[in-house]
Amino acid sequence: MSESSLDTPIEFIKGVGPKRADWLRTELGIYSAGDLLEYLPFRYEDRSKFATVSGISTDSTAIQLKGVITGIKQVGSKRGSRLVARFQDDTGSLDLVWFKGAKWFASQIPVQQRVVVFGKPTAYQGKWNMPHPEIELESAFELRNGRGLQPVYRSTEKLTNRGLASAGIGRVIRSWLGNEEFQVPEILPQALLEELQMPGRLAAFRSVHLPADPPEADSARRRLKFEELLYLQLTLLRQKKRQTLDVPGVRFEQVGDHFNQFYKDHLTFELTGAQKRVMREIRVDVNTGWHMNRLLQGDVGSGKTMIAMLTALLALDNGCQACVMAPTEILANQHLESFREALKGMPIRVELLTGSVKTAARKPILQGLASGEVHILIGTHALIEPAVEFKRLGLAIIDEQHRFGVAQRSKLWAKASPPPHVLVMTATPIPRTLAMTAYGDLDVSIIDEMPPGRKSIKTVHRHDSARLSVFKFMEDEVKQGRQVYVVYPLIEESATLDYKDLMDGYESLSRRFPLPDFRLGIVHGRMKPKDKDIEMARFSEGTSQILVATTVIEVGVNVPNASVMVVESAERFGLAQLHQLRGRVGRGSEQSYCILMTSGEISKEANLRMETMCRTNDGFEIAEVDMELRGPGDLMGTQQSGVPDLKMADLMRDREILTAARYIASRILEEDAELELPKYAILKTELKRVQSGRPDWSRIS
Repeated sequence: MSESSLDTPIEFIKGVGPKRADWLRTELGIYSAGDLLEYLPFRYEDRSKFATVSGISTDSTAIQLKGVITGIKQVGSKRGSRLVARFQDDTGSLDLVWFKGAKWFASQIPVQQRVVVFGKPTAYQGKWNMPHPEIELESAFELRNGRGLQPVYRSTEKLTNRGLASAGIGRVIRSWLGNEEFQVPEILPQALLEELQMPGRLAAFRSVHLPADPPEADSARRRLKFEELLYLQLTLLRQKKRQTLDVPGVRFEQVGDHFNQFYKDHLTFELTGAQKRVMREIRVDVNTGWHMNRLLQGDVGSGKTMIAMLTALLALDNGCQACVMAPTEILANQHLESFREALKGMPIRVELLTGSVKTAARKPILQGLASGEVHILIGTHALIEPAVEFKRLGLAIIDEQHRFGVAQRSKLWAKASPPPHVLVMTATPIPRTLAMTAYGDLDVSIIDEMPPGRKSIKTVHRHDSARLSVFKFMEDEVKQGRQVYVVYPLIEESATLDYKDLMDGYESLSRRFPLPDFRLGIVHGRMKPKDKDIEMARFSEGTSQILVATTVIEVGVNVPNASVMVVESAERFGLAQLHQLRGRVGRGSEQSYCILMTSGEISKEANLRMETMCRTNDGFEIAEVDMELRGPGDLMGTQQSGVPDLKMADLMRDREILTAARYIASRILEEDAELELPKYAILKTELKRVQSGRPDWSRIS
């Protein structure tokens, strides 16, 4: 068997075949022998102990029995047919039962032969049975697993019904590994393996799927996860080098009149220490002569927009234009208002370009961009249209980058030569481990300090039974001249139900807060954009005191007078979303509150989310808990940032291995940036293979 055996299509592996191959591809994304080997067990079971039928009790969990299957039969009932096999050991007997996949299992069960069965016994009509057990010939069990440690693989219902539950997947993997001619090419330098005291690759695959004991399994898993993370970090760090040191950038040498005048006459408050630190980092970046590619992380209200504005003024002082690209029209309009208000009286032309800007209004904006008369352009994805041409674009600020695809951002990059400096902003704090990976090709700046005088938002969790007291609190706040948000969840799969919840809630609130003493507004995704804008404007101006809304107000609404955020059915929201919603209040000088309403009975996980929100306002701590609960995959849309799916490693649980991989990758590239040394030839070859077939976005921020 050759090295290329890792590329063997899954259908040609013993025990799979065409039909099962289709299911493995669609259910688990396993296409080849290599994919199969990289499908690691998620835990191990000690299979060294055996129970007896007579010893089964109500306390029994999953148990293992040795004995003989004496016969099988198909049993029909009103609920459908099931397969029943009679199992017997020296102490008694019980039924093994299959409710699904009966035909397939009937052809696989070894009758009148010594077997080992494993499963959880259940009581039915006064007798014990075992639904959907794992079955293996005793001889095969002893040959494979005399040492007692059994790997457990994740499976799906569809695979289980086709004989590919955990045990079935394990059998296929073991038969592939059991071939004496089987070879796995090594992809790490021998010196590195010795330094880190890691096993070779083939030994690691054998140990992770057939371990003698837990320490051997742990060592093998660590080795395989490390190799995956090392190649990811090598890719990102080389990409980072190409984006910065290999790409000349516009040099912002001057700190001129625009910046100085604004700082002296228009900045009405002292920047925080964190803002000053970030500005120093940016100033160094834009004056190196190389391209800046920086991620600016900061919680809601930490002052990211001011950093964006100051950086844009640096661009203007050096004869360049700047643009700000936002994911929604609401957010783009908010940026426009912020920039125009702050720069009032200065000779700076700021314009807005979104899909709603009519053709007649577009023409002077586009002309002004081409001539250089428009200094700062703010907009949505409309900025990347071919008709938008800058005279000299020097800075692109991208807000909430994860909402844009890489290909979209590449079009913005192509609008200037040399390409503009890039400042990416996000108000969703990213755990440092995820930032290191999803944004491993960017330099990261963090604003971890809130402006002085800003009061911390008080967050409480209340059950539906406390609704009357919550209404009374809302009334008290409104009578003091404050405003209130009431937000309902909106989940696409049940949009009709959610809409009903929203309208029922609105009617209930209208009865409790009647005209003329109270005015309510309503905003939801089914409204026309114009109607939505009217309602938002009424709330912003204070015409309505209570705004009933879905999560359309999650981003881009700035009403300093709003002091209360009530989140209905809060258990249906993720932590990141709850934190974003809470950030809509606390923008003025008054004490603000966030009230999380849930039903009386919520899941343990939902309860942890409520406790976390009530305990802390720290977005980074919340992001860490969110990542623990949900995993990193959907947190920031890592697919869009070009990070490949990780098959073996887990960004949250394997933080220590990730840190080690980044350190080793940095050390290697410092010594040999192009991996030309003979000792790194193995890395260069594998890196080329890893990257083949993937689009090269390496020159795009």
